Amino acid sequence: MNCPCMVDKKCSKSFPKQLCNHSSFDQNGFPLYMRRNNSHFVEILGVKLDNRNVVPYNKYLLKRYQAHINVEWCNQGSSIKYLLKYTNKGPDRATVAVVPTNNECENNDVVDEIAEYYDCRYLSACEASCRIFKYDVQCRYPSVVRLPFHLPNQQQIVYGKDDDIDNVLDKPSVVASKFTSWMECNVIDSEARILTYVEFPIKFVWILNGRFWKRRKVGKAIGRIHSVSPNLGEAYFLRILLNKVKGPTSFDDIRTVNGETHSSFRDVCYALGLLYDDKEYVDAIKEASHSGSGFYLRFLFATLLMCNSMSKPEVV
Repeated sequence: MNCPCMVDKKCSKSFPKQLCNHSSFDQNGFPLYMRRNNSHFVEILGVKLDNRNVVPYNKYLLKRYQAHINVEWCNQGSSIKYLLKYTNKGPDRATVAVVPTNNECENNDVVDEIAEYYDCRYLSACEASCRIFKYDVQCRYPSVVRLPFHLPNQQQIVYGKDDDIDNVLDKPSVVASKFTSWMECNVIDSEARILTYVEFPIKFVWILNGRFWKRRKVGKAIGRIHSVSPNLGEAYFLRILLNKVKGPTSFDDIRTVNGETHSSFRDVCYALGLLYDDKEYVDAIKEASHSGSGFYLRFLFATLLMCNSMSKPEVV
């Protein structure tokens, strides 16, 4: 047979498959679908095709769209990342230009880098109709609240070159950051003190105009703390503690364990047993595997090795 999937006269998709009476999974987690040997076959161009040649499908989709649709069970992290790449890669892009057709002026060796720099958006007829009629193009639920944090007196400050330094320091974003306001809320609200920083948006909502937290009445949200590289030292250890410590009212409160105030966040992590067996680094790699590529995971592990952060890297 001569098909697009044939490579060296063999099917690149490993068809025909093996016959089996029950569906199962192989050692890599890929499904092995049931393909009974019932002696039924069809003959096309002199080739007999039976259950071994049937591509996985869904009956409803075949009847609904009257088309060839391959349906596979995806249960691997790499498969999910491969699929999500298409939904997050952005719109189609195309560049259209009017150029002279004079062959004498045409020089194929000349590259117009400015023209190639243009990043244009292309909308097809179906996409344009969805926009015109205001149809929902996508939906994400629940909403994610980004939770910035900082070390003591190290708030991020944005200012212009002509701004007065006193006015900059008195900005509301400096005086009352989202992070410090969380600790202030723990002082006055008993319900806030039973939540960690990452759990806080579930029960509370950030009021930007007044720069304070108040109890949530409607809607649902989850919090995500900004990721930090282990190279940043104390900031990395503070992020570890913000996922564990509930209801602190100050930085000293975060550094206090069993009545003893430690000098650094790293010491607090060791006192709580978060770094003794490298468990936090294992959790960090697992967390990164949900959204990061293989290259990023290898880079993260190499960073941990270079920083001498892990006590037993061969175990991790």
